[in-house]
Formats: sequence, C-alpha cells, structure tokens
Amino acid sequence: MPTIAIVGAGPQLGLAVARTFGSHGHSVALLSRDRAKLDGLVADLAADGITAAAFPADVLDRDALTAALHDASRHFGGIDVLEYSPVGGLGSTRLTLPSETVPADVEHEMNFQLYGAITATRAVLPAMREAGTGTLLFTTGAGSLDPVPQVGNVNAAAAALRNWAVNLHKELAGSGVQAAHVGIDVSIGMSVVPGFPTARPEEISPVYWELHTVHRDKAERVFSG
Repeated sequence: MPTIAIVGAGPQLGLAVARTFGSHGHSVALLSRDRAKLDGLVADLAADGITAAAFPADVLDRDALTAALHDASRHFGGIDVLEYSPVGGLGSTRLTLPSETVPADVEHEMNFQLYGAITATRAVLPAMREAGTGTLLFTTGAGSLDPVPQVGNVNAAAAALRNWAVNLHKELAGSGVQAAHVGIDVSIGMSVVPGFPTARPEEISPVYWELHTVHRDKAERVFSG
C-alpha cells in the first residue's frame, strides 16, 4: 500500500488531503507537534476506513523531523508522497512590514517554512530517487505569489519556499520524482479578511491528488476558488 506523509497535519487541509489520498488506497503518516491532535486525526481517518499513524515532531527541530519521517517510512515500508504544509501558531512570529523588517523577523519563518521543507525532503528523497518514483508537494499561502505588506517577513519566507520547490521540480525532471508547489489564494474554512474568497478544505485537496497522478509535469498549481 502506498503511503503519504503529511507534515503539519491538522483538522482542515491536512485531514482533507489525508482523506483524498486515503480514499485512493494510501496509508497516511501524520506529523505535527501535538500528539493528542494527531491521535484524534488518526481516529477520524480510521472511522473512514483509512490506515493512519501519528509521528509527533516539531518542524523547527530538524533532527526530530528527520527521525519522525524515518520512523514513518519504517512503519509503512516507505513514503511515496510527502506533503509539507505546517501552520504556525498564533503569535509564533512577529508580523512586520517590509521596511520595518530586520533579519531576525524573517529567521523564524525561514526555519519554519523553507528549512523545514528542505529537512523533510532530505529525509525522503534518496529512497524516492532510488525507486525512480515519488511526489513532493509544498504548500504556501497567496503571499508567496502576491505579497502583502502587513506580513512582509512571512511572505518573504513563503516566496523562498516557492522558489526552492519550483527549482527542485526542474532538477528532478526525468527522474520519476515529481516536486511541485501549491499556492492557496483563498482562506480555508472562513475568511479572516472581509470579502476575501474562501474554500472548504475538501475543495482544495483534489489539487494534490492531481499533481501526484495527472499533472506530474507541473511545477505549480494555484488554487483561487
């Protein structure tokens, strides 16, 4: 049975992606910091008849993230798909305008977004290359494409992850391994900005399946509703 590892698994997009892949015969490795939250998601997926297991890890702890992905690979006999979409907790970073940003304002988000993605990729890519197949999917918000001044430091890191993911796609062309960036240009669930478009998680998750199966030549998909 193929396996998807979801880094940053939560009750919205992460669960929806897990259900989409699980409904197509994938087992699911769920990674995030909160063991209790993960156990709840495992139970939700089990109720849907989907095999899942929890592997707690903080993406800011590179050794722990690497170890968790290796544990997941051993548990399921390999990882065929990696999806990276952790979401920072409220207040986890100070939001800054571009003109007010100092390097320290970007450092946390770079560790959280770009460096976490690189760490996760290094944990699973060698086996994918050896097998000649696999999928690596990296998620950011709309600010990676069209930045917003009020979150200038967060957008800078998101844009760095987008650039790296698209470049990884180019490097891996012809190897059998697909890498792609998913830009989400909507609020998930409910809008925090009046008038900004929204979408349900289950409306977005098919994009990931399509990149894994149909659009393996695409370096990027933007979901805007």
